[in-house]
Amino acid sequence: MFKMTLKALACALALGAAGLANAADPIVIKFSHVVAEHTPKGQGAILFKKLAEERLPGKVKVEVYPNSSLFGDGKEMEALLLGDVQIIAPSLAKFEHYTKQIQVFDLPFLFNDMAAVDRFQQSPAGQNLLKSMEDKNITGLGYWHNGLKQLSANKPLREPKDARGLKFRVQASAVLEEQFKAVRANPRKMSFAEVYQGLQTGVVNGAENPYSNIYSQKMYEVQKYITESNHGLLDYMLITNTKFWNGLPADVRSELDKIVVEVTAEVNKQADALNQGDKQRILDAKTTEIITLTPEERAKWRDAMKPVWQKFEGEIGADLIKAADASNQI
Repeated sequence: MFKMTLKALACALALGAAGLANAADPIVIKFSHVVAEHTPKGQGAILFKKLAEERLPGKVKVEVYPNSSLFGDGKEMEALLLGDVQIIAPSLAKFEHYTKQIQVFDLPFLFNDMAAVDRFQQSPAGQNLLKSMEDKNITGLGYWHNGLKQLSANKPLREPKDARGLKFRVQASAVLEEQFKAVRANPRKMSFAEVYQGLQTGVVNGAENPYSNIYSQKMYEVQKYITESNHGLLDYMLITNTKFWNGLPADVRSELDKIVVEVTAEVNKQADALNQGDKQRILDAKTTEIITLTPEERAKWRDAMKPVWQKFEGEIGADLIKAADASNQI
């Protein structure tokens, strides 16, 4: 009997020690993304990890998985909702199945420049979109810039008629499909990780990306021309699983919220410089001609694509489109 009591006591102590050990284990946050570490998103993920582990030592461990090494862009949202990852930063085009309003960011030629994007994203209307999917267990933490998109192709694109019949890679976005149909091109949905091979083999003839993506994914090696169109936005929403985030200890969540604000400011500050640097690297490689549109040529592209706004007005909301357009006025 005495031996059994000692044995039971030893088991209880062991279980107690295990419980204490588990209680002391850091919270693991898996941050998965699909782009290279060199890009604005890649650098943001690294900075988030650095600051979180510095300021919450022993409480938080951040694991970063770049370049679709854990989940590709077709699977990362499902992984977040299942709790297999805790933070992702999909492009804004990925949210149309969760709220149609975020399609506003895909409308072609809506924003004149990144300053207008900032004004809209920081406005009440823009901030409300971050919380618009919480009923689906998705919480937006912030907007991360990648930049304005350029058209790339294997032939020069100076006017909308030049795009006729070409196959352009698009994200899974109804707005982006209609954007290319508006210039009589053929949109082809394709995951980001497959774009280089698709361009190389001719499965698609062109794509739309900021310079940082064109350079980091080596698309300039397989595209003879880039038209500096600045026709659309490729930004990301940093998101987390709502239940996970709300379930964090209050002190941890509060500190992570502060870190997100700090990292977001740094990512957005560096994004333009990185794109301009990568533009120069593409020029230096001398594999691709960058075409600068005249104001008249750019107006033709805008006129050809702007009817897409009206086509999606019912889904997005006329007031939201008006608020975004108003951000162009200083």
